[in-house]
This record gives sequence, C-alpha cells and structure tokens, in this order.
Amino acid sequence: MSKKKKKARNHRKNEITKGIFTVLEKEPKKSFTYKQIAARIGVNDANERNQLIKKLTELKESKRILEETRGHFKATASTKTYHTGIVDITGRGNAYIVIEGMDEDVFVPFNKLRKAFHKDTVEVYIFPRRNGKKLEGEITKVVKRNKTTFVGIVDMQKTFAFIRPSDFRMYTDIFVPKEKIGKAEDGDKVVVEITEWPDKASSPFGTITSILGKPGEHHTEIHSILAEYGLPYEFPYEVEQYANTLDTSIKAEEIAKRRDMREVLTFTIDPKDAKDFDDALSFEILENGNYEIGIHIADVSHYLKPDTILDEEAYDRATSVYLVDRVVPMLPEVLSNNACSLRPNEEKYTFSAIFELDDKAIIKNQWFGRTVIDSNERFAYEEAQYIIENGNGSIPNEISIRGNGYSVSEDIVNATLTLDRLAKIMRSKRMQQGAISFDKVEVRFNLNKNNEPESVYFKEAKDANKLIEEFMLLANRKVAEFIGKQKPKKTFIYRIHDDPNEEKLMALNGIISRFGHKLNFKDKKSISASLNQLLEDVKGQKEQNLVDTLAIRSMSKAIYTTDNIGHYGLAFDYYSHFTSPIRRYPDVMVHRLLQHYLDEGKSAKEEIYEDKCKHSSDMENLAANAERDSIKYMQIKFMQDHQDKEFIGVISGVTEWGIYVEIIENKCEGMVRIRDIKGDYYIFDEKQYAIVGERTKNTYQLGDEVIVMVKNTDLIKRHLDFSLIGKNE
Repeated sequence: MSKKKKKARNHRKNEITKGIFTVLEKEPKKSFTYKQIAARIGVNDANERNQLIKKLTELKESKRILEETRGHFKATASTKTYHTGIVDITGRGNAYIVIEGMDEDVFVPFNKLRKAFHKDTVEVYIFPRRNGKKLEGEITKVVKRNKTTFVGIVDMQKTFAFIRPSDFRMYTDIFVPKEKIGKAEDGDKVVVEITEWPDKASSPFGTITSILGKPGEHHTEIHSILAEYGLPYEFPYEVEQYANTLDTSIKAEEIAKRRDMREVLTFTIDPKDAKDFDDALSFEILENGNYEIGIHIADVSHYLKPDTILDEEAYDRATSVYLVDRVVPMLPEVLSNNACSLRPNEEKYTFSAIFELDDKAIIKNQWFGRTVIDSNERFAYEEAQYIIENGNGSIPNEISIRGNGYSVSEDIVNATLTLDRLAKIMRSKRMQQGAISFDKVEVRFNLNKNNEPESVYFKEAKDANKLIEEFMLLANRKVAEFIGKQKPKKTFIYRIHDDPNEEKLMALNGIISRFGHKLNFKDKKSISASLNQLLEDVKGQKEQNLVDTLAIRSMSKAIYTTDNIGHYGLAFDYYSHFTSPIRRYPDVMVHRLLQHYLDEGKSAKEEIYEDKCKHSSDMENLAANAERDSIKYMQIKFMQDHQDKEFIGVISGVTEWGIYVEIIENKCEGMVRIRDIKGDYYIFDEKQYAIVGERTKNTYQLGDEVIVMVKNTDLIKRHLDFSLIGKNE
C-alpha cells in the first residue's frame, strides 16, 4: 500500500472514531446500535461498516464507551472528548488550547485551527492519546471571538486591499474590498474590523475603521499599541460634554453631611510630574499622645453616578493606562485633574479612612466615611525624601521643583518624620507576617519635546514612596476587613492574590541555584522569608532584574473578586482597593458599596459585582500589556541611536531559536538569533537553560554576561536584534 493511501485510510479511521464520540456525547443518556451510528456519521459501505464495528469493540474493551445491552452503545462519564477552551497561538502558528480544570493544554497544529484566532473561545475535539504523547486535538467550532478588530499595514491593489496584521499571532491577512478602504493609502497603518469569513475564502473580509498614520511615526505607533488592545485614546464627544456640565462646586449643604477636616494639617505626596492627586494624608496629635492619621481619597463617587454615560464609559475603561509619553485616563480631565484632584488650598470632597494609632503603630480606633478637606501642601517624593533624610525643613534648589528659598513648616516636618517612623513599624510587621517585598526596578525615560528618548533612568522606591504605600495599604486592608467580617456576609470587592504555583517556584529555584541562591520550601512562611531574602541578596547584582522578573512570574496574578481568599503577597486576610478611584473603577465600586453598608443597606447582588470584577481584572491586564509594549517601543527607539556601541548584558531567556539579552545599563532587551552566532552550530538545551555548540561545546547559559551590539531595530514590530560579540569574561 502506498504511503498516500495508508495516510488516507488512517485519516478515515480517525474520522470514524471521532464520529462515534460525536454521536454518543450529543445524547449521553441514550444508547445506539452500530447501524444508527453509521447512519448519523455517513458510513455506508461494507468496509467502513466493518471498521466501525471493530472500533466500537475496541472502545468498549478499553472501557472508553459502554455497551449497555448487547449491540447498544452509550457514552461513559469519562468519554467526553469535546471541550471548550481558550486559544493560545504560538510564534510558529500552531496553538495550545487552555481548558479550565485540565492540567494539560491541548496541542492543535496550524492546519486544524479552523479559522480560530489567538484568545478565541473554541470547542476542541481531543484525539485519543497515543503512547504517552502530548494531548492533541482539532478545533471544531469558534464559540466566541476574543476580538474582531486588528491593527495592520495596507497593501493596496487595484480594486481591493489586503491588511497585513502587526500581531505575529494573527496568521492571515484581511481582504478589504474597494468600497470599504475609505481614505487609506498604500503603506498606511490602520485599524480593520473583520466582518465575515466566507467558507471558500482564504482570508477573512473586513472594513477599515480608522487610519492611524504612517508606520514608524511616534503617534502612529503609540495609537497602534492602544488600538491593538482595544483601548481608547480619546473620550466620545457626548461623554466629554456630560462631564463638563457637572456641578463641581463645593456646597455648604453637602459639607454639612460630611466630617469636616479642613482645619487639620493635610498634605499630598506624589511623583513630581503627577497631574492628579487622588490621595492625601492628615496628621494630628491627640490629647492622649496618640496620633490621628487620615487617609483621604478623592470622592469620585460623588460625581460619578450609576446609569449615566459617564459611568458607563468609566466602567468600560475600568482603569487609566500609563504609557511612556502619556496617560489615557479613566475619567475626563474635568474630574481627574480638577474636581477630584486634591490640590493644595482647595476645598475637596473626600472619602476617608481615619485611624488613631499609638506610638507603636497599633490601631486604637478607626472611622470610615465621607469628609471634606483643604490640603495645606503638595510635595513631590523627592521633597518628602529630603525631609526624611535631613529633617530640618529646608529643601535645597537641586531637589526642589519650586525654586530657591522654599522651606516647610516645623509641623509638616514633624508630621512627615512621625508618619515615616510609623510606616516603617507597619512595614516591618508585614514582613514578619510573610509579606513579600517586590521592589522591582522600573524603567523610565527622559523625553524631549518631540517625545524622543534622551536618556533612561530607573525608578526605585525610597522611604517617601514606602511611607505613602504603607498608609494606602492600611486603608485598603482595614476597609476590606470592616466589611468582610460583618455578619451576615455582605457582597464586596476584594483584591485577592492566591498562593504561588509550586512548579513555578521549583523552576525558579533551579534557575537561582546557578547564582548561588536557594528557596526554603519547609512551609508557607519559609517560602515567603526565603523569597524576601533572595530579592534582598540580588539587589545591585547582575542577575537582579532577571531574578526579580522570574520571581514575579512564579506568583499568581492578583485579581478582583467577590470571593475573598486573602492576599498572599501582602500577607493580608482581607484586602481591597479603596485608594485610587480616579484611575481604577473597582475603587469606585468599593466606595459605593462601603457607603451603602454605612447607610445600613442590604447586601448587594454578588453575581452582578462578580461580573464587574472579572471585567475590571481583564481590562487591568490589557492596560498592563499596553504599558509594557509602549516601554518596549521606547527602548527600541532609544537603541536606534546606539547602533555602534558595545553593551554588556545578561542572558535573560533561552529558546530554541535564540537567546534574549538584557543590557545591564538600560534594561533594554533584545534577541540574538541562534543562526547568527558564528563559530559553531548551537543546539538548545532545555534542561540547562542554555545553547551549546555542537563542536566546541561552548555554552551560553541563562544568567551569563555577554557583550552585544545592536544589529537591527524594528519599531513597527517592536523587535530588537543583537549581534553577539562574545562572553564578558
């Protein structure tokens, strides 16, 4: 028998097996004879009928189907071979289907994708496993498209155009007929919406919905990043109009309903380039010697009312997006930068968590509710840090952003120093209870007026940052605890963080052992303590960013939910997000629910808020991806002007097609393709996280220091290629 005929015969056998399961699973409570199954799957010749009978016998003997009575077959509880899952397309065009509750992902080759795209929800048929090999299957139906709009480049023809998608996981171009091209020109970067994919068409059909500009231009590429994730870069006209008609004046009758904090010493501490200030701290020494500390948060919910177009827009966005050169806000400017920004010497409505703390940072009393404040001062982190380090109230010109001769009052100096001391006590307690200190270095850029990167710098958290963080954590934790401990149980929005994945931690341990570090797996607290020790030990070392990144990846993702399981990373049993309603919609929901329960309202409907939590988590994830892509874009732009310079880098990833190298001095990461490494033929060694020369046995391993030069920069694909000079001996 020829190979071709044998292949066709085997394919038909698989089709018959698949057909049997299809019939039995569709009506699992019913039994079928072989004739009934044959009729339903189109088996009508003697040879195929014999194959069907033989296959039914095999499946019965292997207990994969049940013979209920003689000649009558039905599905067993474990027969199911059709599942619903999410498509994860690889760089090579194949896919894995991620199925909830299944330990192993299902591999689907490119030719069995059946028009499914990355992240689509699909029905997948799983083939019987053979000889212990990985699970394989084929997609039988696209249940739900993840998205239908894509960013791509116009390839203009005479009477139509093809759009070549920028996303490497989008394996097909998109056909656009002439009447749906609009004003787009050849080579433009555009957004295209897929409208249909006819059965016999090799490409889906689409319509160009917006023209982003010429590829490589700054605004084109930034808008492309937003468009790829379906994130808006401007507000609809009617939303802006609605926001601009809001009455944002401070009313005496509204003040009368609130706790008046206008006479209490209050100030904000934010980044020096911040435009909105959504949190402030107040400080007062009580007669008993304790401290009353208020965490005051902009009362966004006072202006943002449910069932309005403004609220719908805020919910759809769910979060502000922070790109390298701009912020895409959740709320229009009239709220985010004006009415809800706690600017100094302006009366503002706030929602507050107020605590009485003793000298050891132990909480003696707490109060939650609506307030009105009048902030005395606005500080940058650098200024607050100077006060903490010097404590003399004088801010020199080189640190001040306000010019010469500026000094702060003795009251503010003392308040800042006391808050810093209390914050350090609270932080120390958290660490002792098992909290993990992720102080990952963040890459930032100094941009000129044309948004060109002039230099790279690293943002690191100092005492002033940690002071604010600690009091925000206190408010978030205590608000969640206040509602979470009430009986009967009340629906609330929690920020949860599950325990880390043990397999990922073991993999992390294997990698860090190459640098002389190790984790302690004795118990939960030991893991946390050893993770903290690891993060402390690698500070300033060549492997710091690699270890920080891998440690974060070993953690579960924090999400919003109504089902509280605590927050592993912070070591809190109760945690929520209360402190940033200008930029996070879950905080708005927390404010609304908290006030509802303070007013003795009944528990809200859990299923409604759970859906809102899932949406908020999904949007947060999209925003984080967009932010990462914008940093990658700016890193590549920065490296375009450094093509003749040698850099020392650390191997941050190893794959079968090359090694990833992160430059130590600026954290820019690029790839050295395995085919470009001269002097030997290199093979990927998965166990060693290395590539090994076949002849020389020369090894390039994860964590090795190497010297590289820029080979190619591609702003459009956001890809950076390096040439490998050699090891940094």
